[in-house]
Amino acid sequence: MTGFSPTRLDRWRAGLADHVERGSAPALVALVDRGGETHVAVAGGLTRDTLFRISSMTKPVTAVAAMALVEDCALRLDDPVDDLLPELAGVRVLRELGAAVTDTVALERPISVRDLMTSTFGHGQLMAPPGTYPVQAALAEIGLEPGPPQPSLVPPADEWMALLGSVPLLAQPGASWFYNTAYDVLGVLIARASGMSLSDFLTARVFGPLGMVDTGFSVAAESLSRLPTAHAGTSVFDPPSGQWSAPPPFESGAGGLVSTVDDYLAFGRMLLSGGGEVLSPASVALMTQDQLTPGQKTGGGFLDFSRFGWGFGMSVVTRRTDVFMTPGRFGWDGGLGTSARMDPALDVTTVLMTQQLWTSPTGPLLVHDADVWAYQAVL
Repeated sequence: MTGFSPTRLDRWRAGLADHVERGSAPALVALVDRGGETHVAVAGGLTRDTLFRISSMTKPVTAVAAMALVEDCALRLDDPVDDLLPELAGVRVLRELGAAVTDTVALERPISVRDLMTSTFGHGQLMAPPGTYPVQAALAEIGLEPGPPQPSLVPPADEWMALLGSVPLLAQPGASWFYNTAYDVLGVLIARASGMSLSDFLTARVFGPLGMVDTGFSVAAESLSRLPTAHAGTSVFDPPSGQWSAPPPFESGAGGLVSTVDDYLAFGRMLLSGGGEVLSPASVALMTQDQLTPGQKTGGGFLDFSRFGWGFGMSVVTRRTDVFMTPGRFGWDGGLGTSARMDPALDVTTVLMTQQLWTSPTGPLLVHDADVWAYQAVL
């Protein structure tokens, strides 16, 4: 494989800079890599080592950590989680999604590790207007309504799990895909199975081996100058001294990490290379293939299942519908303004990081255009 066209890389950089000038985001850092040849574009006054709140780009990292425990046989994909997550043992299930919160039935089977990995354990964000379903009020009351991460406001893990167990599941385990909540539960499972905090386990098994020195659940005081303000439209969502400036009460496996383009490139290259010192090639292959049945691709209203499947913690392209939509390309986005994808067929990794919150699950045009410009530069 060859690398990139220098002329077309200039087009990539110019297009990204133009988006910033037009106000798509206050600033950005983008990266494209092919087989170890890496190019970075910066715009809006940021630098290559700028820290970003990567929100849901945390999910693939959490899934990798869980797979490490599967390889240890500390977890088994089809084992129930009842012993480690007793808050979910015997939880009730809504008779149907539109039922009253008190109209429930018993579990047909226990929740398994696989249900968490595939986001089919029965809970998640309901992407519907408030009041569409009676259960939405109960979910909002315990902090599970759709919205950006708020790490300083989430209670500690044991308290959070008790709250989660107080609300019935939206569907039977394994029945339907729902977004987000599974990976917060998976983070708690990792901590309890390993006997370590989630951050300590990630450092030992993922960040340390990959040299991801800038990735974690908070930013140290001496590094806060590298963390830009996060924006929601023209408003400030989170300043550098805000919610990521101190360790959170709850380490969110669904959306809590801060990282850099180079740290996330190291993570992506690990997956493209077959796992390196972190996972086996067999585990990477399992994680990065569509794991959902047709019947599970019904819930959440979040992912376009006509073009994507879902592996463990990340989407997988199933049909080529655009320049960058290589079947088998995998990765995920962060609603606080970030995106990363890995393409095994072309050996390409793309990372885009901004501090502008998304306003829809499909993301802004900037994300689409950044992918097109990156791919048109590939030789």
